Amino acid sequence: MTIKATPVIKDGCLMVRGKVVLTRVPQNILVSPASNDSAFFGATDPTPSSRHVFKLGVLEKYRFLCLFRFKIWWMIPRVGKSGSEIPMETQMLLLEATEESALKDEVNSSEASTDNTFYILFLPVLDGLFRTSLQGTSANELHFCVESGDASVQTSQALEAVFVNSGENPFELIKNSVKILEQHKGTFCHIENKKIPVHLDWFGWCTWDAFYTQVDPQGIKEGLQRYNKKVENLLFLEGGCSPKFLIIDDGWQDTVNEFSKEGEPPIEGIQFATRLVDIRENTKFRSSGPDEDCTSLHEFIDTIKEKYGLKFVYVWHALAGYWGGVLPTSDSMKKYNPKLVYPIQSPGNLGNMRDIVMVILEKYGVGFIDPSKIFDFYNDLHSYLASNGVDGVKVDVQNLIETLGSGNGGRVMLTGQYQEALEKSVSRNFKENNLICSMSHNSDSIYSSKRSAVARASEDFMPREPTFQTLHIASVAFNSLLLGEIFVPDWDMFQSTHFTAEFHGAARALGGCAVYVSDKPGVHDFKILKRLVLPDGSILRARHAGRPTRDCLFVDPVMDAKSFIEDMELEQVNWGHRCF
Repeated sequence: MTIKATPVIKDGCLMVRGKVVLTRVPQNILVSPASNDSAFFGATDPTPSSRHVFKLGVLEKYRFLCLFRFKIWWMIPRVGKSGSEIPMETQMLLLEATEESALKDEVNSSEASTDNTFYILFLPVLDGLFRTSLQGTSANELHFCVESGDASVQTSQALEAVFVNSGENPFELIKNSVKILEQHKGTFCHIENKKIPVHLDWFGWCTWDAFYTQVDPQGIKEGLQRYNKKVENLLFLEGGCSPKFLIIDDGWQDTVNEFSKEGEPPIEGIQFATRLVDIRENTKFRSSGPDEDCTSLHEFIDTIKEKYGLKFVYVWHALAGYWGGVLPTSDSMKKYNPKLVYPIQSPGNLGNMRDIVMVILEKYGVGFIDPSKIFDFYNDLHSYLASNGVDGVKVDVQNLIETLGSGNGGRVMLTGQYQEALEKSVSRNFKENNLICSMSHNSDSIYSSKRSAVARASEDFMPREPTFQTLHIASVAFNSLLLGEIFVPDWDMFQSTHFTAEFHGAARALGGCAVYVSDKPGVHDFKILKRLVLPDGSILRARHAGRPTRDCLFVDPVMDAKSFIEDMELEQVNWGHRCF
């Protein structure tokens, strides 16, 4: 008897390789083939709507791993054994299935896993102008939600909302599934078909945790120079680990905050209402000191490249220009037809963790650039930066766009327009596809990425949060199961003198990612850095994204009070032996 791998619905059950995966599948669920062994699942509803929640079936007694957005910007992993444990905004679901004895003859013994298990992958994807996510209920029902983000963009059917595939090797299963979707959907590209930025192979320094928004040319020079007598400590050049790429993070742009009044009590999070006034640098970067030896961004970048041997200088900006968009009344911005709009979040986002950024923007609004003008904005900004010696950009706050789809054709259409314009501008103005995407963990962005090759894979490093470090590492590793097939995951910066620096350093050594720090000037641990950085400033980067091994795919290494305790102790002992 031959049992096909293709998912089917039989007698009210979702069957994969002859095994019941979901029970009580409703009659309005539709199945269509995606490949010989995979299928799309969809559903119909007699009433058109911009948002549907469909029951797919009841899920019980399967160990699962899911990746879900715990807040609007970022995914984290969760494991469990029933549908009730699957949170809203789940964007990947992987089940572990034990094969029945009748199936053993169907698998070549040389290829079968010794424990006779296989894996079932659910990927909620884009379906036309709608995006999909998964969620569970207290009755162990697995639901999928399709939504456009625009009340005027409605449908009564979603035919290709959830992709389902299976395989014996979970890593190959995810890889092959992403490649099938790449060919079938045509809205994004697998990482193998993207140009990889060269900066990934060089040691870097980011200004964020060193200065936050107070970054200025003097501080950057101080961080790069040989010796700082004020702190009596070695700096990068003197220490023998000179960065070859630099990210000038938030703090260089010309912005204004109309809601923060001097003398009035501060409002929590009000900094996120700040808007962009001009594409040019702010006054800090038009004069680098009392002697004004560098009077422009161009002169400053030329100077630090020549003096400190930098190969690449990137700068930060938000996808909407700045956190609060652009200032609609600015003379420099008027040609982009900006207007004030107010974000509308999906119920899925509201059902998980609220974020202070969105609380502020929902109250004060976003200066939103006309989608028909967004390429002009990016092209003007990036061509100006390139003319001043900038080599690439880190583009942040990307998921904000999903909340601005109302009246603009919906979240999927708007995200696609912004993503296409961004990638086109980067390709035109920077030589090596020099783009780092950040705060972009929604399926709208993930499955609209045709050229973007690097994306942050977790929330920030956050040096002031001692209990966050293990979750940071675990999130990157688990998120890389999916993201690593579409991007080179960026594990974010870390600080070499942080009490978890060896833990973070080991992760970067194995992560297949960029290695860059956010050390304050003169505050470095060169014993750690020299284990990661070669004398010429290059790094040994793994060929593939660092991911969890198969034996821990369905355990929680952060909360099981075992895995990371043992691992961190092991890292302290074996750090040098494991890496070099």
